[in-house]
Order: sequence, then structure tokens, then C-alpha cells
Amino acid sequence: MRFLPVSLTTMLIELADLDETLALFASLEANPIAGIQDMVPAARTLMIRYQRELISAEALAQEISTRDLSAKLKPSDHLVEIPVTYDGEDLGDVAELTGLTVKEVIRRHTESTFTVAFCGFAPGFGYLVGGDPALHVPRRKSPRTRIPAGAVALAGNFSGVYPQASPGGWQIIGVTPLKMWDLSRDPPALFQPGHQVRFSDMANSAKVYDLPTETSAISAATGEHTPHFKVLAAPMPAVFQDLGRFGQTGQGVSASGALDQSALKAANRVVGNPVGSACLEITLGGFSFETAARAVIAFTGAPCPISIRDAQGRILNASPYQPIALEPGDVVTLGQPAAGMRSYLAVRGGFKIKPVLGSAATDTLAVVGPDPVTTGTVLALAEDTTALTSVSLTEAPAFAFPKAGEIVTLDMVLGPRTDWFTDNGLTTLTAQLWQVTPQSSRVGIRLAGDVALERFDSKELPSEGTATGAIQVPHSGQPVLFLADHPLTGGYPVIGAVAEHHLDLAGQVPINAKIRFRPIAPFADITPNKR
Repeated sequence: MRFLPVSLTTMLIELADLDETLALFASLEANPIAGIQDMVPAARTLMIRYQRELISAEALAQEISTRDLSAKLKPSDHLVEIPVTYDGEDLGDVAELTGLTVKEVIRRHTESTFTVAFCGFAPGFGYLVGGDPALHVPRRKSPRTRIPAGAVALAGNFSGVYPQASPGGWQIIGVTPLKMWDLSRDPPALFQPGHQVRFSDMANSAKVYDLPTETSAISAATGEHTPHFKVLAAPMPAVFQDLGRFGQTGQGVSASGALDQSALKAANRVVGNPVGSACLEITLGGFSFETAARAVIAFTGAPCPISIRDAQGRILNASPYQPIALEPGDVVTLGQPAAGMRSYLAVRGGFKIKPVLGSAATDTLAVVGPDPVTTGTVLALAEDTTALTSVSLTEAPAFAFPKAGEIVTLDMVLGPRTDWFTDNGLTTLTAQLWQVTPQSSRVGIRLAGDVALERFDSKELPSEGTATGAIQVPHSGQPVLFLADHPLTGGYPVIGAVAEHHLDLAGQVPINAKIRFRPIAPFADITPNKR
């Protein structure tokens, strides 16, 4: 058992195999350790996020090191049957790799009983184990840029079903019409850890399946007389965000949440809302709306010019981090930010939106949460004032917002896979400036440097949990800095992670700025406290 740092509040436990991982996960689920907030099991690792104020990394490692790892995963009595049309693009390749005929591949797959070991990669994506060993095949050498929703696929000793269209490198052998992820279900994920799964060949079955229909779980009715804002301009779609969606990793759902949480909290304090209330996260300004009701709003985050045109056509200017009173008919326009990337709009009383899995955060990668806000969207306003407090007039930015062309220094924690890189690779990471490219998004900041990060070799890393702030390094050697909408698990080594106290700053770094990474300590395994 090896304990590796991921960030200041997260560690990765490396184990011998999947059985040990699942045994440790089951032990910690049955007998929790105070301070553990979330766990992400994977093929040979367990990632744990914990509260440093309750337990240190060394004390947590000591507690975990005493756990019994001999227990096996006990499948539940719940059996999920998945009907499949076996016509996948890689079915012939799988037959060639295994030395079987296509017919034999299908027979062995349908005669196997699988168990959902864990969920990750995407909401509703279950890693299934227990299939016929003859069907163990490697990932594709070149991943596809788009795999269709419902694709049934193989990789290594796993089988799985893609819940939505996405890139992927698994070998596709068929497709199912069933929805793996459906917000109208409780829980939304069809696969839950421990479920047993069997696949059936639809070509040889007369069974008629009751397939789900598309539903929307996030719309809110807005009548003519309901207090609301009407969006007049949104050059880039705005998204609702709060402090994040936690406790859903068992369904393959990561936290998401505001990229600059200090700005979101400040916006809510300015209007008197609870600090975690949902706000609109607006990227690069240009946003405009008309209000149909009296309201008090605030803008925080990336500083943008704010103008209000009243019903008589008069133009007034307003300041960020201050309450702004609106009257019906006022048109509010947010200009382009002089620095930073993201601004936050709060309204006193909040927006009337339906939470998804307990949060109003919109995860743009997983497509979980309220719909993005575009031109023409009508935003209903909440009318419940029971939780409101007095407005704050003393708010200010938590840091100076960076500009394009500037150098931004981010503190980082080395690990968990720093030792996969050469000394030259580590020197390159910390000595070289990394330019933020236009391919960046809420998922991650894609970085470009003159010299690629050098690894010892190009061996494949079994998928393991990833944290917000992780600096993942694909084969190109050009790193990606994961932001809030990153995938829950990843298959490339992570050389380090931005320290939690600089995550908000990372979320505000604009395109064409340059990042310098500053390690706060040497890379080292976490040593358990000895009693």
C-alpha cells in the first residue's frame, strides 16, 4: 500500500489490484474515518478527499494502513439486463485480437455475468468486471474523437457502456438503446457499484423493451407576471454555478461548481444571499439582460464596465462588488473584462432554478445541471426572502486579476505521478513558462510550452481518480490543468496539482497569459504516523 499526495486535501492510495481497491473502499464505506469527504475507486487506486482540520494526511494514512484488504466485492442481488445490437466498429478487431470468431465473441459476452466495480469517467459509466478472460483486449492505439451514446465496449479486463457521446479508446462491440444516465430516474445512473449485469443479443431475442423517453428535469415555468430577467445578449453561454455537487462520485459525477468561488461568495454577500446560492458565471463579458421586476443585483469577479439604461433611456454606470438597484424595464449590460476571465451575477433572493442532484452547478463536460443561458433565455427570480441577510458594502476582490500576456505564478503540490517523469521533465515543468491556449475551457486549461515534459517511458496508466487543479500530461508532453468540470477519472499521469489556495486564481487566468508553476514542497510519499 502506497500513499501519494494529490493536493493539500487529497491523497491517492496505490494498491496491488482491483480486489484490494474494492476491499479498502468497502471497509471505509462500512467503517468511515472522520474527516474523509469523498472517495473515488479505480483499477488499482483509491483517491480520498479529506478535511485537514479534522485529520492530517499522515494520520489518515496510518488509519487506512491497518485496514483488512482480504474481503472481496460482494455483488448485490440486483441484476441489470442490457439488450445489445452487436454491430460495433471494433467487433472484428476484437475477434482477431482474441483469436475467436465474431459469433464466439458475442456468445462469451452474453454468457458472462458482470459486476459493477466502480463508476467514473462520465456520469453513469460503470466499470464492469467478471467477464470471460478470453475477452480481455487492450484499448485502441488511437482513441476515437466521438463514441456514440449506448456503445458497449471492452478495455483490459473491463466491459462498459458509454452513457453519452464522448471521446474514448475502448473497443466498441455493439450498442444498446437503454439510457445509462437518466435524471428522471432515482438514482439517475442505471449502474450502481455492486450491481450484477448481463448482456443479451437483441438479434436473437423476441423481448420488447420499454425504452425511456427524453425528459427535462431543469426547466422552471416563467409566466408573464413572474419576476424575471430576459437575456438580450450572451456572446458566450453563461452557466449557473454554486459551490459544487458533492457526494455523487459513486455515480461517476464530479463536483463542478464556480471556478472562482471567492467571487461567487462575495456576489452573494453583496446582495444578502447565503454565500452558496447559485449565481450566473459569465465568461468574457458582453452579457446583457432586461429586468421585468424590481431587483438588487451585484457583479463580482473579472472587472467589466457595467451600464444600466432605464425606461427613459438614461444611461447610468455601476461598480462591481457593490449592490445595484434595478427597476422594471432597466437594461443591464456588462462590457468586456480588462483582466480575468469570469464574472458572477447574483440577485437578491436568488434565481428560481431546480437543483440537479442537490446542486445548481452546470457541469459542461458531464452535461449535468441547468441548461446554459443564451440570448432569449428567461431567468425566473425566486421570491422567498426567509434566508436573506443585510447587504454587504465592504466586498473586494480576493486577488489582482491577471491580464493576457502577464505571468501568473501558481503554487502546486507535486504528485501523485511525479516519479513517472525524468529530472529534465520536472525542471521543464517548473522553469518554463506555459502559455494558456484558446482551447481552454471550464474542463481544463490547455497549456503550450517550447519544451514538452519528458517521461521515463510511454507505458499506459490504468485510469485513476483526478482532482480539480490536477496537471495531467498526455503523450504530447503538453500539460492540461484540470478545472472544475474535469472528468472524474483519467488515464494520463498527473505530475502535480495546483494548491487549493490558488484554484480561484487559476479559474481567472485568461487566454495568452503565461503560467509559472511553483512547487511548495519536494515530491515524497505520505508516511503513515507510527503509534
